[in-house]
Amino acid sequence: SVPIQQAGMGSLANPKLAGAIANAGGQGMVSWNGMPPAVLAAQLDEVRRQTQGVIGVNFLVPDLEEEREYICQGLEVAATRANVIDFFWADPDASLVDRAHAGGALVSWQVGSRAEAVAAADAGCDVIIAQGIEAGGHVRGQVGLLALLDQIIEAVDVPVLAAGGIGTGRDLAAVLAAGADGVRLGTRFVAAEEAGAHPTYVKALIAAEAEDTVYTEVFSVGWPDAPHRCLRAAIEAATAFEGDVVGERFSAYHGKRMPVHRFQSMTATQDTTGHIEAMPLWAGESVGGVKRLQPAAEIVTELVEEAEKLLRRWA
Repeated sequence: SVPIQQAGMGSLANPKLAGAIANAGGQGMVSWNGMPPAVLAAQLDEVRRQTQGVIGVNFLVPDLEEEREYICQGLEVAATRANVIDFFWADPDASLVDRAHAGGALVSWQVGSRAEAVAAADAGCDVIIAQGIEAGGHVRGQVGLLALLDQIIEAVDVPVLAAGGIGTGRDLAAVLAAGADGVRLGTRFVAAEEAGAHPTYVKALIAAEAEDTVYTEVFSVGWPDAPHRCLRAAIEAATAFEGDVVGERFSAYHGKRMPVHRFQSMTATQDTTGHIEAMPLWAGESVGGVKRLQPAAEIVTELVEEAEKLLRRWA
């Protein structure tokens, strides 16, 4: 079997999607998103009612030092309920890894460089995710995935998953042939029925190709100095929009509906309202692999079957 890990995906990384991917043999993921510990516990208990498969919790921690105590409260809840705790957007931190291990979970850390990968291994991480610049959403990598994989695989002794630009079985086969132990997918799962992405967002992904994505820092309200990849059309629509508020969304962190400001870093779900086309439509260079809205299990099966067929042919 091929390890397929679902990416963090912000508010799309919900219990329904995580459960469906885990039941299909992948690793489903719920995003912490700063939600209170009790809310996170309820979400993870909901996933566990759906599946006995492998589930993880993604902790996006750009403000680690300021929020350490609050992050650790979430970690305490997550590590006893999930199989894997996944960290992104901070320097690898041994004390967080130790806390997750103490709760019984394995730890993965998504990195964008060889130095970061070595630091993650030294911090005690069980799995490292190498993220290339092709990735959608927030991007740590500064070089292409294959070049990065090359650097990281020879530098660490733990399993390495490949992330960024993987949307078809051919992509999956290519990175496995290059030495990756598995993959991490985001863009393709945005078009999973269970993700609950806004229909306008899904439609835009289906119509897009790799060259329609842009590596940028445009959507930086609420999260400055964080490069990301999204659809060029979203930047054009947000730039042309007149006014400060483009819509409304539900925030798990605040527990209520909140305004979406122009150029704000957020993810458009089905309950987001307003000018969806002017919100950040995150997309990796793998977006050409998104052909239609599908059940998550069908996506996993399609990827694995196509990859296995190619790998047999290449063997």
